[in-house]
Amino acid sequence: MKFARKALVPLTSLSIFIAIIGGVTSCVSTKSIVYFQGDSLQYSTQEIKQKYIPTIQPNDLLSIVVGSLNAEANEVFNTPNSFTTASTNYSTTGGGARTQPLGYLVDADGSIEIPLVGKLKIVGLRTTDAADTIRVRLKNFLKEPSVIVRNLNFKVSVLGEIARPSVYVIPDEKISLPEVISLAGDLTIFGRRDNVLIIREENGKREYARVDLTSRDIFTSPFYYVHKNDVIYVEPIKTRLNATDRNVQLVPIVTSIVAAVGTLGILILNFTK
Repeated sequence: MKFARKALVPLTSLSIFIAIIGGVTSCVSTKSIVYFQGDSLQYSTQEIKQKYIPTIQPNDLLSIVVGSLNAEANEVFNTPNSFTTASTNYSTTGGGARTQPLGYLVDADGSIEIPLVGKLKIVGLRTTDAADTIRVRLKNFLKEPSVIVRNLNFKVSVLGEIARPSVYVIPDEKISLPEVISLAGDLTIFGRRDNVLIIREENGKREYARVDLTSRDIFTSPFYYVHKNDVIYVEPIKTRLNATDRNVQLVPIVTSIVAAVGTLGILILNFTK
């Protein structure tokens, strides 16, 4: 009976230790965190069906850079790009205040006001088409003008269980959902990859869509390409721990494991004496 009682103690500690390890490893399954799951072929192809072409909309802030043989005349048109104003913490690195050009603001009826040229309606045009339209009008004032148009406030918001939640300004005006998530440092281990919410406001209505990043169906989704002002929200899994710092979350677990191992070692040594 003495032997049985002595053996029972280390076995109980061992059971607790295994339970702790099992609890940690079973919280998140591999299937729930692997992206783009599908067939197991080493190579396959898929036709790209969705084609997103961003166009200029009211309240867009545009940078319009004009060049010609007359540098002094160019400054008349480029002045709005030179002035700066304090901006919100929009950053491609997820934080830090910066200044942004004042630019040309597209008004409610889709027009911009250009010095000497006057009002010019460009709503619904791609930035390249808008540049061509402005270039034609500038030929009345400049010799061999060149025009580059860029959207300065093409931004998306990423929040929830993401490594670096923030508002991100997209310089090339076209980006996919996986690219935005990569920019934001990926989802945390506690983020639901199968139910990412995208909120989109376009054409006077607000849309709510759920996408599954664990499936290859995301590549054929109309929400694969992110639109201007999209909000991307990653909700937590049910087993999400209360603390937000993953390092802090692991400290008590690691401490318990170390303590259990230490206790188990001491008990085994006592048992073998």
